Amino acid sequence: MNTLLVTSTNDGIGKTAITLALARRAQQAGYDVGYMKPKGTRLQSAVGKTRDEDPMLARELLDLDAEMHEMEPIVYSPTFIQEAIRGREDPDELRERVVDSFEDLAEDKDLMIVEGSGDLSTGSIVDLDDVDIAEALDARMLLVTGYDSVATTDAVLGSAQTAGDRLEGVVFNGVADAKMDELNDDVIPFLDGRDVPVFGALPTVPELSGVTVEELARSLGCNVLTPDIDLDKHVERFTVGAMGGSSALDQFRRTRDAVMITGGDRSEVQTAALESAGIKALLLTGGFRPASAVLGRAQEEGVPILLVQSDTRTTIDRVEDVLHAGRTRTGDTVDRMGELLAEGVDVERLLSVDL
Repeated sequence: MNTLLVTSTNDGIGKTAITLALARRAQQAGYDVGYMKPKGTRLQSAVGKTRDEDPMLARELLDLDAEMHEMEPIVYSPTFIQEAIRGREDPDELRERVVDSFEDLAEDKDLMIVEGSGDLSTGSIVDLDDVDIAEALDARMLLVTGYDSVATTDAVLGSAQTAGDRLEGVVFNGVADAKMDELNDDVIPFLDGRDVPVFGALPTVPELSGVTVEELARSLGCNVLTPDIDLDKHVERFTVGAMGGSSALDQFRRTRDAVMITGGDRSEVQTAALESAGIKALLLTGGFRPASAVLGRAQEEGVPILLVQSDTRTTIDRVEDVLHAGRTRTGDTVDRMGELLAEGVDVERLLSVDL
């Protein structure tokens, strides 16, 4: 069986989009492709009562008729982890469950694409990290990673050494234009010299990074105070308005594609944010509506204002989670990733199929 397990160095760097784009590309070439995510970690509830969203999307996009309990045999919820730590989960039984599900899904398939976790170590408490699963399923491994600076090389090389002979290679994703030359000229040749093949480096594109203001508002359950303003603006980071107006203005002018978080009663800070081109939305906390002058200025500038009841600290944590998870996975995002892969990666060699 031709099996590829796609893993990553950390969450939120496009692993799911790459996994599904590879599967769709093979399908379009006429291959019968199966999908599996052995450990469901992207759960819709903390106790794992609902399943990981990624296998659900895979079943829809790849038109699979497999059962969810086979596509995701382990619901890796906080409750599961707690039970495992207490010795109430049997690693051998779990491994057998994964292998049995895989064999059922792989029947009559030309290629199996297995989606790993957001971190190579996830599953270690039950002896089922991604390398363990690759061994159990006799799978090759693709490592997806981001790139911030040359310091990233340590994490990539360490992960490659952990994967060992199972590693097929690495794909860098979401690389800023300013970092691309450094990556291509220095880091990739270094990794090649350490026998770590690099299949390609994909650039940052707005459609696949960050979230839209609409997605952020929906995820947080915000009250939108500027209903006539387009919420399709793109935000990749947040900044906190916790200082005075002049200091805040200096800070805001140094950021870009950001949502500014502050209390609803901080009019001076809100006004400073509206003067900064890099602030794409205001997220006000504590349930306090802003002054009418701020709302009027926001309408003039076309900057959405969102309101939540939670305090600033709680809101920051929630925004971090949403931004870390990245864009909502849809058919459009998978198609866009497929285009990037076709332009920047030798997909045929990676999948070991003729495209």
